[in-house]
Amino acid sequence: MGQIIVHGRRSQWRDQRQELSDALHAALVDAWQYPPEKKFQRFVWLDDDDLVAPQRGPRYLVVQVVAFTGRSREARRELIRQMYERVCGPLDLPVDDLEIVVIESPRESWGIRGVSGDELTLGYTVEV
Repeated sequence: MGQIIVHGRRSQWRDQRQELSDALHAALVDAWQYPPEKKFQRFVWLDDDDLVAPQRGPRYLVVQVVAFTGRSREARRELIRQMYERVCGPLDLPVDDLEIVVIESPRESWGIRGVSGDELTLGYTVEV
């Protein structure tokens, strides 16, 4: 399981949400062999004054990837690399204005479709 949560300024990103969404999801699919149809994302757009980020530009973004534990160090690094590659250049965002954090928790800490995540049958592997 993996979900993406994005925080940024509404005034800067509202017109590029779809491009950003597609870029982040493509990175997840490629880096983690994540199923293309499993697109779970939340965009938390803030008023300009509600995102305080000294020494960052107005288009500053924070991307959180919340996922089951199980991906290798190399897989986590590859996801981060691909997110920078797919977002920064194509969407004209300086690398200093994108921060990514991968937050993992055990499957038993999730509740999905009425069961604990460790009881869930997945159609894909987490151990990449």
